[in-house]
Amino acid sequence: MGEMSDRIVLKGMQFHGYHGVMPEERELGQLFIVDVEMCCDLREAGETDDLTKTVDYSQVFELVKGIVTTGEPYLLIEALAERIAGSVLAEFPVPEVLVRVKKPHAPLKGIFSDVTVEIRRPGNAGWRGSRVKSFF
Repeated sequence: MGEMSDRIVLKGMQFHGYHGVMPEERELGQLFIVDVEMCCDLREAGETDDLTKTVDYSQVFELVKGIVTTGEPYLLIEALAERIAGSVLAEFPVPEVLVRVKKPHAPLKGIFSDVTVEIRRPGNAGWRGSRVKSFF
């Protein structure tokens, strides 16, 4: 089978969480915007119209929501992104995940749209026996 680069993208998920270095961030919380991109072979799901042949993105949403809103508070958004990536890879059969965590209200003196951390992590290579090419 040839290389493929199918992916499922959850973009712009918004949650109120309690992460940050400053005590006020951990006490009052703030908005976090998360993107998750999962590389996976979507051919069988597309051909059969069968949810069991793909990643149920509603479950991914709930997983990320739980981590950001009620999970362990992190000082760094780097650590939050790492936890999200590791959890997605542990729970879902995807060979690669990219996670972006945006912090639009970071405590900086200046004008900016957000601070973003982006990480890419490999997972269970060869999902469903396909050769999967990195899509990044």
